[in-house]
Amino acid sequence: MPFWLMQTKIEKIDSSSALAIKIIETQDENELDFLSFREKLSYANISHQEKKREWATARMAIRDALDVLHVPYPGFFKDEHGKSQTMNGHGYMSLSHTMGYASAIYHRDNPVGIDMDLIREKILRIGFRFLDQSEIDFLDKDPLPYTMAWSAKESIFKCQGKRGVSLRENILLEPFDSKAGIIKGKVRGTDFTDHHYTVQVRVISDVVLTYTIW
Repeated sequence: MPFWLMQTKIEKIDSSSALAIKIIETQDENELDFLSFREKLSYANISHQEKKREWATARMAIRDALDVLHVPYPGFFKDEHGKSQTMNGHGYMSLSHTMGYASAIYHRDNPVGIDMDLIREKILRIGFRFLDQSEIDFLDKDPLPYTMAWSAKESIFKCQGKRGVSLRENILLEPFDSKAGIIKGKVRGTDFTDHHYTVQVRVISDVVLTYTIW
């Protein structure tokens, strides 16, 4: 069944990790009782209704990913780098949302990153902001591979978890086939230089989803 006919897609990646994708919608307040007290305060302080829906749906997505792994919801907070951390210090998670979808990924032992982006023509005009010249040279001048490259770099950025890392200067992708479902890349010029990442790629309607595990 196509995803846009479903409310939620949950995928158990392996025994230690899972992801969930949900259609963003208004949540019943009672459905958010699983949130920690700190998270409920954060939710209450969001004044923009669309952002409120995105925030709540993303938390429900991470709860769904945790449920399939039989991991109790621990509550989450953002550290000094803006990366979400578990309140009990166990496990790693990442969230993303775009144009009607929210997604989340969790791993028991390793850092993760997930990203979703709408495929749009305008990304061709801003490629120079996030692509190295070598990447511009091998990418087809088409919104799909450009969006895949952007999203893959975002997933790597979230996975490495530190501020001050430039998508263009520090994250370098290897040439890839947009139909292959995998993009490989590495971080250079930082403390994580030469760490290589394998990014999984999905296309859902007009949205690209990517994720990577350290």
